[in-house]
Amino acid sequence: MFMKQLTIPELYNLNETIAGEYMSSAEYPWQLLSNLYYCVVEIGKSLSKDNFEEVSEHVWIAKSATVAPTAIIEGPCVIDESAEIRHAAFIRGTAIIGKFAVVGNSTEIKNSILFNWVQVPHFNYIGDSILGCKVHLGAGAITSNVKADGTLINVKAGQIFETGLKKVGAMLGDNVEVGCNSVLNPGTVVGRNTIIYPMSMVRGYVPANSVYKKQGEIADRISAH
Repeated sequence: MFMKQLTIPELYNLNETIAGEYMSSAEYPWQLLSNLYYCVVEIGKSLSKDNFEEVSEHVWIAKSATVAPTAIIEGPCVIDESAEIRHAAFIRGTAIIGKFAVVGNSTEIKNSILFNWVQVPHFNYIGDSILGCKVHLGAGAITSNVKADGTLINVKAGQIFETGLKKVGAMLGDNVEVGCNSVLNPGTVVGRNTIIYPMSMVRGYVPANSVYKKQGEIADRISAH
């Protein structure tokens, strides 16, 4: 059964990522994870040498980006213009870091897309996830991407969507704010403009324009203010 709220156009403005064309090829965001490696490589090969430098095999960094000497970046990876990769960041590959994005101290990223203006600045883990434009994760917030029993991950949103994957993190729509020390369980989808309270444990689908206070307590963002 089709659920429009989980589709890529409902979650993301595809003009805000260098991977927009690739993302438009799927209906749901988790469908992009399996072939993301090849997407990053193809995007990297297409980049202008005037603006990007391939600093090591399959690692393309914009000349306007800032990368701390203590950061570790493995390929394939594209770091877009004016992004900032701070001290001790660890990008394990198969990653796209958008324009003006910030990847901060002790933050680890793998097999993920970060749209333009995303901020994951302090002790974050982003695995097998897609973070929309201007998403911000508070210190210590993480995307959990593997179930404890190792079984395949389903996305639950009133019905069950089978991903066929053992590793799926979080799909966060544009302008989502995640509070400090929150855990987004495998297969979590959060709609645009939603706020997640600090120290939350989130699973399933959280609607757009909401305030997530705790499991079972989700308020409309307008009425909450």
